[in-house]
Amino acid sequence: MALDVADFNASWLKAWTNKDVPRLLAFYSADAIYKDLQVPDGLRGQDALGAYLKGLFAQTPPMRYEPHEIWPTHDGFCGRWYCTIDGADGAKTYLRGFDLVVLKDERIALNEVYVHPVTDLP
Repeated sequence: MALDVADFNASWLKAWTNKDVPRLLAFYSADAIYKDLQVPDGLRGQDALGAYLKGLFAQTPPMRYEPHEIWPTHDGFCGRWYCTIDGADGAKTYLRGFDLVVLKDERIALNEVYVHPVTDLP
């Protein structure tokens, strides 16, 4: 049975929303490569990613990720999402981004994150 990438993406984004590091790491291969704005040269492996996520989540306010669109590729998918960030003062800010995800044996081998702010959600 083929992996349902839309379901995979929704479950994965839910783990991001929950800041659930053990659950997130279960989506990644042992030698996964992860890149985002804070680590443009990337991290390799679950240990490095786990340490990074723990530090990131300790510094960020509540953030809710919602899947928007998904484009399957020959070895994974690109998934666009929206994120609502709840500020301590009650103000909300918003992001739109997408992840390039390369899968190997139904786990993330490469994850590149691209994101930018937006003024509101659609």
